[in-house]
Amino acid sequence: MKFIVSRNELYKNLSAISGVLSTNNTMPILDNFLFTIVGNTLTVTASDLDCTMSAEIMLSTVEGEGSIAVPAKNLLETLKLMSETPINFVTEDDGEKVNLKFSVQGGEYNGHCFLGNEYPQAPMLGDCKGFEIDAPILHKAISKTLFATGNDDLRPTMMGVLCELNEDNITFVATDAHKLVKYRNSAVQTVDPTSFILPKKPLQQLKSVIAGSTDSIRVDYSSENNHIRFSFGNIVLYSSLLEGSYPKYRSVIPTNNDKTFVVSRDAFLQCIRRVGLYANQSTYQIRVSLTDEVTNINSEDIDYSKKAHESLSGTYTGEPMDIGFNAKFLREILENVDAPEVQLDMSQPNRAAIIYPVDQKEDAEEHILMLIMPVMLNNN
Repeated sequence: MKFIVSRNELYKNLSAISGVLSTNNTMPILDNFLFTIVGNTLTVTASDLDCTMSAEIMLSTVEGEGSIAVPAKNLLETLKLMSETPINFVTEDDGEKVNLKFSVQGGEYNGHCFLGNEYPQAPMLGDCKGFEIDAPILHKAISKTLFATGNDDLRPTMMGVLCELNEDNITFVATDAHKLVKYRNSAVQTVDPTSFILPKKPLQQLKSVIAGSTDSIRVDYSSENNHIRFSFGNIVLYSSLLEGSYPKYRSVIPTNNDKTFVVSRDAFLQCIRRVGLYANQSTYQIRVSLTDEVTNINSEDIDYSKKAHESLSGTYTGEPMDIGFNAKFLREILENVDAPEVQLDMSQPNRAAIIYPVDQKEDAEEHILMLIMPVMLNNN
């Protein structure tokens, strides 16, 4: 099997799919890229069994068909050190292994490879349903929810993002029990309402690959074998779905909030960043004292004899209240709100606070809601 491929084209596509590779594969073959030639098309694939990603590259010069598994790390590092040039790949089958040779700029590099038939195949979806979603919408949905996913192996469903398909919108939800994000967009609708939980890793891959794209993405999912497929451009990504029931997140979103705080998002964020530096580094606790005159932000770390205080301008409506937050979680939420001003809706110091952009309308095509659980304040 012989073929010639552009260094830039190959490196671009291998880099795009390389995030799927794992450093602790249970199968050594998964440390490789799978190269498959059919006709004039080269398909490069990376997999960790749960997630498989492939990209197609059209070739102008090719002899023969077949597949080989090429060590990924060495190939990527070699291509990274090359400038653009046609690369000649030549494989030779001695019955047990395949040798790879390619000549470039007068040099030749030989590497050990493996037979492609040892590489796991991408899953078959069988009977499936699907929908189209614009890349900017999916990218934003992932960006706004991924940071709120959990890391607790004992609650695996919270380590993914819930996707709910409804007749009038698509909704993405993520929570780690300390914070929650719900992103809704009415541009995507379906006649077959359903929901599934997307793992974190494929979402991280999608976020990276579709950044800046304006393409439409085809999403196909199968409840029969619990897999999903994303197709866009020359790339296809397969992933297993997380099994289990997602927490009933609606029940933790408070509705009777009689206290509101409207503040500049940047001013609030910078204040939290500064004051948070002086909080206890195990609890990150800060105290937010709300009155209709001034809002005070305080933190203290008794163990290291340090504390901080700042006053913040904003508009507060309601009875005066002190409420505690984890500065790290609050900072993460504010960093993911794209608006000049944010509004916090609250009721009691021991109930969740809702955060959302001030200029957001309930019936807008795009709607985002973020929630943060309070922390218990010291009495002093």
